[in-house]
Amino acid sequence: MKHASDLSRRRLLLGGAALGAGALLTACTSNETDEPSGGAQTVAAGNNANAAPGQKVVIGFSAPAADHGWIAAITNNAKAQAGTYSDVEFKTVEAGADAAAQRAALQTLIAQKPNVIVLLPHDGKELNAFGLEAMQAGIPVVNLDRAFPDALAYRLQIKGDNYGMGVSAAHYIIDQMKAKNVASPVIGEIAGIDSLELTQERSKGFADTLTQAGFRVANRRAAEFTADSGQREAASLLQALPKMDALWNHDDDQGIGVLAAITQANRSEFIMVGGAGSKAAMEAIQADNSVLKATVTYSPSMASSAISLARLIGQNKGMSDLVELQVPKEIILASETITKENASNYLKLGF
Repeated sequence: MKHASDLSRRRLLLGGAALGAGALLTACTSNETDEPSGGAQTVAAGNNANAAPGQKVVIGFSAPAADHGWIAAITNNAKAQAGTYSDVEFKTVEAGADAAAQRAALQTLIAQKPNVIVLLPHDGKELNAFGLEAMQAGIPVVNLDRAFPDALAYRLQIKGDNYGMGVSAAHYIIDQMKAKNVASPVIGEIAGIDSLELTQERSKGFADTLTQAGFRVANRRAAEFTADSGQREAASLLQALPKMDALWNHDDDQGIGVLAAITQANRSEFIMVGGAGSKAAMEAIQADNSVLKATVTYSPSMASSAISLARLIGQNKGMSDLVELQVPKEIILASETITKENASNYLKLGF
């Protein structure tokens, strides 16, 4: 995953409903959404020719165990989307506790020779060699979220716009600070896992955009995408910044802990922006009874999109709304800003 300081360098940015799979899948199914139980997001087949039953496709799938809501939604969405197709056989292999365990489990999947593999790796760098091996074995790989650094390791890479998350969060904060006539705001940041390039990209987008407005991050802490780590790091940041004007927390799951720390410290003088778009965060934004005023999207519905596109790849089809005969190589979903004014439009899509 490469950093990018210029959004125009994005290969393909799909606007519209970044939270819903519909923004992407209108090109390969229809734009009529179907919401199965469990909150999973799928797109119904409709009358699109590409969605009509065709050649059977065996899709192998692997993602880390659900240690928080976003990861759980990734797997739930993938399973639900596969279930909408009568010509898809969905095979899941356990990801294990780390990249090494996931790599070992995926070796068994290669031996079963699925038509396509959809993979959210523990770590894109560490699983890059597996991607290369599968591709060399003639099995197309759809790399989901945590990118492989080698373009030869995947047939399709689909992810949210990590850099764009930082840009969106910064723009909201900049607008709010200007509206309040705060010329030199004290801004905090609670990131996710710092070793992941997606975290680095989010922080870079945030810092780059703040710099353009003459602002900067006064204190930054890295958590682990969990509520416990969010509470711990937020408590530390609040002690370091006795006064603050704005805070960006990268992940709404860890944001549960961040908000708990803020409540415990009895702090309310600043605004907070979340990340990813959880249902709990949207409800808090709607209620408008905490410092949380917005969140920027990074939707797990990308897993639904990955399954539908993997099916097309397995059937050697392109996206029907595109002139090209093949599914694109890379797709990046837009990051949108959810506020009190538009939260009702997105609430049903929260994880």
